[in-house]
Amino acid sequence: MENDGRGSGPLPRGDGPVPYEGVWRFTAPAVDASVPQARHAVRDLLARQGVPASDDLIQGLLLIVSELVTNAVRHAALLSPMLAVEVAVGAEWVRVSVEDNHPYRPTALVADHGQTGGRGLLLVREITQEAGGACDVEHTASGGKVIWAALPLKPDGA
Repeated sequence: MENDGRGSGPLPRGDGPVPYEGVWRFTAPAVDASVPQARHAVRDLLARQGVPASDDLIQGLLLIVSELVTNAVRHAALLSPMLAVEVAVGAEWVRVSVEDNHPYRPTALVADHGQTGGRGLLLVREITQEAGGACDVEHTASGGKVIWAALPLKPDGA
């Protein structure tokens, strides 16, 4: 994974920045090996920045990253050989997103319990809702899409 160097500084706030605030963006090829690489990069970033998140929240975020990168690799790689993972951290929330250049927006379908795959977005929605967050899919200016999930920060012990 390569950090493209965009926006690694703190987010602007009226009462001064919190030390762990910022936006980080990594790019990677849309291949299977990028799934664990993205997961490790996000985990290491959160630890390095000292983001005050519970273990449960971090595990949820990492599962979301894994699911979203897996979807980009499986469904968008033909039209989007590269993907981007972005992590944005505010004083009270953390947002992860995966962007690719494939134009079609995925939909979370009702799970077929006989099917072994196809539940990734349902899982992302469940994790996000359980944490009290939000998720969505948006079109990008370049004609691709970005899928994101934002979760409220609940420091250890909260």
